[in-house]
Order: sequence, then structure tokens, then C-alpha cells
Amino acid sequence: MLNEFWATAPTAYKVLVFSAMGLIALGIILTIAGNSTGNQALVIAALPVIGLGLILHIAGLVVRGQTIRKNLKR
Repeated sequence: MLNEFWATAPTAYKVLVFSAMGLIALGIILTIAGNSTGNQALVIAALPVIGLGLILHIAGLVVRGQTIRKNLKR
């Protein structure tokens, strides 16, 4: 079951994972762009984007853990 979790994962988990990866990637791109151009405001604005991505990642871990626990009880 654990090896094929992605195939049976709920849609909420998949949405959380892809949203988290997208926001973290966007934050990193904004940070690199801000540092390359010397725009400190862009670098500071990228931090909450990365933070939100990390929060979504943790939420995905919670959803995955709950799903696995529910399936193991069956």
C-alpha cells in the first residue's frame, strides 16, 4: 500500500502536493530574480510565497498520514 500511495491518493493530497511544489518553485524563482536585479523588495516578497508552500507541504503530510491510518484500520 505504501509503495503505490500516489495511485490511490485522494485528490486533495495531489492538489496540496502540486500547489506546494509550485509555490516553493515560484518563491525560489522570485528570490533569484530579485537577487539578480538587486531588487530587495522582490526578495522580501518571495519569502511569504515560500512559507505558504511549506505550510501546504505540511498540510499534505497530514492528509497523507490520515489517509494511511484510515486504510490501515480497515
